[in-house]
Formats: sequence, C-alpha cells, structure tokens
Amino acid sequence: MSEPKTPTPAGDTYKGWVFKWTNYIKGYQRRWFVLSNGLLSYYRTQAEMGHTCRGTINLATATITVDDACNFVISNGGAQTYHLKASCEVERQRWITALELAKAKAARMQAESDDSGDDFSLSSPPVAPGQGGASQNSEVQSALRTLGSKVEDLSTCNDLISKHGSALQRSLSELDSLRLTGEAGDKIRQVTERATLFRITSNAMINACQDFLALAQAHSKRWQKALQAERDQRVRLEETLEQLAKQHNHLERAFRGAAQSNATADNKSAAGPGKGEASDEDDDNEFFDAMEEAPEFITVPADPQFHKRSSSNVSGFNSEMCPDDQSLNEEPLAMNHESPSQELVPLKKRRTRIPDKPNYSLNLWSIMKNCIGKELSKIPMPVNFNEPISMLQRLSEDLEYHELLDKASKCQSSLEQMCYVAAFSVSSYSTTVYRTGKPFNPLLGETYELDRRRESGYRSLCEQVSHHPPAAAHHVISDRGWTLRQEITVASKFRGKYLSIMPLGTIHAIFEKGNNHYTWKKVTTTVHNIIVGKLWIDQSGEIDVVNHTTGDRCHLKFAPYSYFSRDVARKVTGVVMDKDGKAHYVLSGTWDEKMEFSRVMQSSRGGENGMEGKQKTVYQTLKAREVWRRNPLPEGAETMYYFTALALSLNELEDAVAPTDSRRRPDQRLMEDGRWEEANAEKQRLEEKQRSVRREREREAASQRTSSQSEEGAPHENYQALWFERCEDRITGEQVHIYKGGYWEAKDRGSWEGCPDIF
Repeated sequence: MSEPKTPTPAGDTYKGWVFKWTNYIKGYQRRWFVLSNGLLSYYRTQAEMGHTCRGTINLATATITVDDACNFVISNGGAQTYHLKASCEVERQRWITALELAKAKAARMQAESDDSGDDFSLSSPPVAPGQGGASQNSEVQSALRTLGSKVEDLSTCNDLISKHGSALQRSLSELDSLRLTGEAGDKIRQVTERATLFRITSNAMINACQDFLALAQAHSKRWQKALQAERDQRVRLEETLEQLAKQHNHLERAFRGAAQSNATADNKSAAGPGKGEASDEDDDNEFFDAMEEAPEFITVPADPQFHKRSSSNVSGFNSEMCPDDQSLNEEPLAMNHESPSQELVPLKKRRTRIPDKPNYSLNLWSIMKNCIGKELSKIPMPVNFNEPISMLQRLSEDLEYHELLDKASKCQSSLEQMCYVAAFSVSSYSTTVYRTGKPFNPLLGETYELDRRRESGYRSLCEQVSHHPPAAAHHVISDRGWTLRQEITVASKFRGKYLSIMPLGTIHAIFEKGNNHYTWKKVTTTVHNIIVGKLWIDQSGEIDVVNHTTGDRCHLKFAPYSYFSRDVARKVTGVVMDKDGKAHYVLSGTWDEKMEFSRVMQSSRGGENGMEGKQKTVYQTLKAREVWRRNPLPEGAETMYYFTALALSLNELEDAVAPTDSRRRPDQRLMEDGRWEEANAEKQRLEEKQRSVRREREREAASQRTSSQSEEGAPHENYQALWFERCEDRITGEQVHIYKGGYWEAKDRGSWEGCPDIF
C-alpha cells in the first residue's frame, strides 16, 4: 500500500498509504501520509497535498507505541492521537523506523535551538569597520551543525541496527534449538521478516553515510570560495568607505565656503532698500517637489508672484499666511520657563538600558498552525513572542512626540493646528517599524500611569476596562493646554502568512485655546512573514482627523507596501481642508521617518488620470516645511527589542504607583530579566487566576439577576472599571469609558484600598 521506498533519515520526505482510524461507523480509512522535517501530515488523497492538509503532528513531542503486528499509535499528549494500521508487519516496521529517526532528529533540533545561545552569539554582535568575520562564523557554524546532525543520524541508525540485529540473533538461536515440529514454519517466517527489517535499517544507514560524504565533499571547495569572496568584498568595502570619507570632507569644506559667501551677500543686500524683497523671493524658490505617483493629488511649485502680493490681493490664502508662517518657524518651546520653582529640584534620571533579549528560539508553526482564523487575544501565547511591555504601556508610547500637541496648543490658526495634530496621529506609528514583538495582554483592572508632569507637563493614565473584547481606556491631561483621551479595542486575525491588527475606537484631542476638539481613528497594522522569512510591519488605511468645533478636516492616506510600486515605502499623504472643502495645506512624508507640510496657493482639477479614470487635483504650494521627524533609537536598541528612549523607561520600577500598575506585573518583570521559562509559568498562573475571578463574578451576577431583567444585564457586562466610567460620547455617540477622576488624589494620599488583587 505504500511507496516501495526505503525509510530515510529525518529531514528527508517519506510518504505512503496508511489506514487511519476515523470513527466507529467508518472504521479505518485509507489516507496518504507524508513525513517531512519532523512533521507527520496526512491527506485524503495525493492530490490534496497542494492545498488541504487534514492534520499534522510534531514528532519532537510525540510518543510512538506499537499495538500489535500491524497497528501503531502516535500521540502528542492528548490533543492529537492517530491510530494507524499498516498492511503488514514489515510495512508497519518501515514506518516505525522512519518515525523513530524523524522523532530523534526533531528532538535534537529542538534541544539545540533551546540551548545553543552561545552558538548563535557568533553572528549577534555588530561587526566593527574592517571586520567581516561574523557572517563567516555564522555560515561555518551552520555547516558544522548540519554535519553534526548527519553524525547523529548515523548514531541513531547504529542503535536501531543493534536492536534489530539482537532480535534476529535471538530468533536464529530459537530456530536452532527447535525440533522439526509444526512451529518450525512460523519461526522461519519470523526470521525472514526480521532479516528484512535489518536490511531496511542497514539501507537507511548507508544512505545517511552517503549524504554525510556528499556534504563533506561539496562544502570543502564551497567554503574556500565563500571565504575568499568575503575577504575580497571586505577589501572593496574598506576602499569605498575611504573614498566616501574623503568626499564627505570635501563637501563639508565646500559647504562652509558657500555659507560664508551667502552671509556676506545677505549683509550687502540688507544695506539697500528693496533688495531684501528680491532675496526673499529667491529663498522661496525652494518649492515642494511634485509627487508624481500620488494617488489623489499632485503638488507643484506655486508662482513666485504669490510671495510678492499683499494679503488684500489674494483672499482666503495670504490673509492668514503671515501669522502662520511666523508661528510655524518658531523655535522649540521652552517648557520649563513657566514653572521656575520646579527647576530647583533635579529631575529624575530615567534608565537607558534594559537586559539584552535572550536568544531563545521557538517552533512558531507548531503553535500557529492551529490558530488560523482565530482571534489573537484568545490564543495562549508563550512570552517568546512578546516584548517586556504591556499593551497599556504601548498605548502610552503614543506620547513619544507630545511636543507636537504642545506646539499645536499655541497655534493662532485652527488650520495650522490641524497640521500638528495630523502629524501627531502619524508619529505614533514610528515606534512600530522594528517592533515585531507582541505586548502583554493586560489583565482586567490592570493600570499604568505615566507621570511626566515635571519633565514634560503631562500625566497619563491607562486602565484595562474590559477583557472580552479587550479594551483599554487612556486619559492624558497636560499643563500646556491640551487633553488626550482614547479607548482602544484591538481586533486581530491570523491569516497564515500575515497577521492583521485592527485598532477599534476613537482618539480625542481637546485644546483649551479655541476649544478645538479633534477626533481620529487608527489604521490597520499588518505583520508579514509570520511563518517563513523575516518579520516586517506595514501600516495601511486612511485617517480622517476632524475638528468638530470648526469643521476643518485632514484626510491622511497610508499607502500599503507594494513590490511593484515606484513610490517611496511607508508613504503618507494628506490634505488639510476647511469646512467648505477648500484645501489649505498639503502633508507628505513617511510614517517611520518624518512629515512635511506646505501651504496651498492654488488648486485645480487636471494632471494625470487617477484611479477609475478620475482626474487628480493639482495643488500649487509653497516650499515644504518639516513638522515632525523621528527620534533616533538608543545605542544597542537592536538587543533591547528596538525600544525607544521612552519605551526603555516605561517599565522602570517606581514608588507609590498603584498595586495594579503594569510595572508590578511579575511575568512581565521575569521576561525583562531574561527568565522566560519562569515568566511563562507565571503568565499561566495569572491568566488562570483571572479566569477564576471572572467565573466567580459571573456566578454572583447570575444569582442577583431576576427574570425581568434584559439581556443587557448579562454577567459578562457586570464588571465596572475603577477609574473610568462608561457613558455615551457626546461627539461620536459611542459608548466609551471616560476618566472620572480620583487616581492622582489617591496616589497623593497613598490610599489604594479599592484596587483589586490581580497579580
């Protein structure tokens, strides 16, 4: 029934027909089994191999038992068990031999991946200039591991040969001691079968020896060529770097000379009346470059005559240009000048390092293959996929660039203010470009405070207000004249190749000056290459930032990554319009690097045809000005989960925080310290504790309900947050949680009696 193929060492494919027990009605059914890379999968037919797998067992953690001459059982501890039957004992033993080989190798590979941190550390440190040995060491180590694996295959085959040889010897001895009776035929048949098994195992050992020899011969010359090529490439890179350094020095000298000559020319032009106007005109000729590939609009340089007209000549544009341009060019705000008395007390020095991430590996497919289409929050994930930070702390990272809101609060024009608010909405994604780790799901009632009032003028509080669906409420109040609040529910789906994370909820920014109230929502985050390849993150979708006070609107578009696009990756474009739909500013940039904006002088329909035959809008703009740029990552960030300077300080222990604060979460603390096995055990304990508390709360709610109560009084909605209250938002009409006060007063008193025991 199986292919006439000798079992081969693990890592090579072994396939064939085997009977599998289905149920008491159909009994054993013929199925096509494939053994490859330590995984045993089965299909109804061979044609299904390309599209539909009926089940898979990882042999590294499986047990293989033999029932009788033809039956055997494979189980991974209760979740999956296959009862299989071969056509004969020889066929069964062929599968047993192949499965034992695959199981031994899979177990070895898993042990090596868990314990080989020193081996992989050869390629971890950054290579200093002039040193190119890290990649060579990595390749050499890989080759050595492959060769070592083949040696282990030989050892396993040798053990099997010894076992089958001993059994064959015993059978032969029994045959010699027998007289010619009726049992002689059975014993002779048994000897024949055992001799066949011995031949099969011997063939497997011979094949392993041949693979080992072929690898050794192929790699000897290959590594010599690879090493020589690496040496040559290093020499070429050193020469190129030397040339670039010389060119850099030359350009620096040329730039200094040009700056000095320009300064002299400006001094001369300022002496005569009317010359300064011409100088300003020349300076404004650095217009915003046209975005040829923009999907909705094109920007082109505005006619220089716009810069020489007075405010009365161009209605609706220049009437507010002068005050805006002055405020847009203002220096960074001096935040501590308002409270000189606080400067007498030295600010707390925040930490700049956390323990390096351990080099633990995990078989992702063994966990994720059964999670396709499920909600991410309902999948029990080990901390290997996490970063040592909670979702509440990750939400607080939106304040990385709070200076944008500080500047927005000082703007005279609501349209200018919209530019800063829109840039702030984009800046929150800059921390995600390298952050492929998953934050810890907060426990119900977990909180996180971020008190930066003395340094930056704001206080932030987050609380996990719901568990199913998971929802976190966030409230920030700033002494600089703004308030930020949001309630975010994360919906996520695993699609096999990628993971989609869809934040649901509205973000509100309210400014005291002008009483402007802005709202917007977040875009979809996609994590690609979940199963195979290097993880990378993309943001895609559209954001509408709306000023509900004035009717101003900014439409931002996050372009999804496309291999065939000629446009810059991670691009964001947007237009700021007033309530009448007239464009005033154009924004452009990338969500991982910077955003720029430019004033619109004129707009018209025309240009190249866009999507669905529609014409793009052409905007004539002044030169672009930078409104936001990403802060550089701290030194050594690649070994610290690519955390920013703010993220590194978020989980630092602080006194007087609430007992429910994320800093006190034990599994997260253990993971940050590099004790991942203990963290996994602690994570399971906390989750089980949360489940038991929820069951008890549901029982209490069910006992209190009466038959006249509606479904709105269901037990799972009985929980009430401690610091936030549920109400209807007057702007959006949504049911949201809004901060009701009391937290910072409780902190000042040191009184936390109402906090639940969640850790």
